[in-house]
Amino acid sequence: MSNEENKEITEQPKNRTKKRFIIIPSVVVISVIVIIIAIINGMKYESTDDAYVEAHMIQVAPKVTGQITELYIQDNQKVKEGDIVAKIDDEDYVIRFNQADAEYKKALANQKVALANLSAANSEIALAEKDLKRYEKLYEAGAASKQTLDNAKAKLDGVKAKFKSADESVLSQNETTVADANLKVLKSKRDKAELDLNNTKVIAPQDGTVTNKRAEKGAYVATGSPLFVLVPDEVWIVANFKENQVGKMKEGQPVDIKIDTYPNKVFKGKVDSIQRASGAKSSLFPPENAVGSFVKIVQRIPVKIVFDEEINPEEYNVVAGMSVVPKVKIK
Repeated sequence: MSNEENKEITEQPKNRTKKRFIIIPSVVVISVIVIIIAIINGMKYESTDDAYVEAHMIQVAPKVTGQITELYIQDNQKVKEGDIVAKIDDEDYVIRFNQADAEYKKALANQKVALANLSAANSEIALAEKDLKRYEKLYEAGAASKQTLDNAKAKLDGVKAKFKSADESVLSQNETTVADANLKVLKSKRDKAELDLNNTKVIAPQDGTVTNKRAEKGAYVATGSPLFVLVPDEVWIVANFKENQVGKMKEGQPVDIKIDTYPNKVFKGKVDSIQRASGAKSSLFPPENAVGSFVKIVQRIPVKIVFDEEINPEEYNVVAGMSVVPKVKIK
């Protein structure tokens, strides 16, 4: 082997050693820089995996009792506000309305009789007053007895009472008579019967999707018993941040939202509001810390986050209950 070949073999390990001394520190420096950048960026954000999609859950229930004769909805069906979703047997309610309506119209028709009675009572008063004046003159002249005069006075008082009763049976402009009160009662009864009749048609209170359908055609339902749950299209995020995370959070701060169902999509949102009580304090049985065995537990504060972008339901089916990881930019 020549001297040149021996020299080349000797220099190869030296070159490899030099490269290692260059590469390893470079990797360490780059790693440190990446970690520092990640820490700095992490200080600008607050995140939690204790978050989920929320939406209004509207229990749709009938306002009257009866048997369902028609049902126009199925699970996961879209409905519009004002759509008739079910019908309840209205036979009894039609009868009640017709009866209440007839009583109301009868009261109005009786006003003709009441007015005639009032006019007759008024005429009787005029006649009784004339008779009393005549008997007073005859009594002064000694041509009539005291008993006859008293009878004339009693007759006038009786006719005035009759007039007052007849007057109370006539509707007045200021609505102060007994007839006014009775008519109001009958009108209220008729209006209630009409309302019940209209309520045999169950109406969708707003746009949404039918969920958890419990009703079936032919079933007997009671007032207030849920038929199904209506979920509107509007959704938002409820994120339960630790209490030491919300100190720098404010309304309007931007939020990156990642939904577990769509891991490759980052939705844009913003902080809408921060609840004024912790989740534990808002629960049905809030904790009582005034005990000897107290252990401090980091509390969770619910933060409402709304979407800044319009979500296409055909592309992204974001529904209530989905798990979410929001990242709030606090700086």
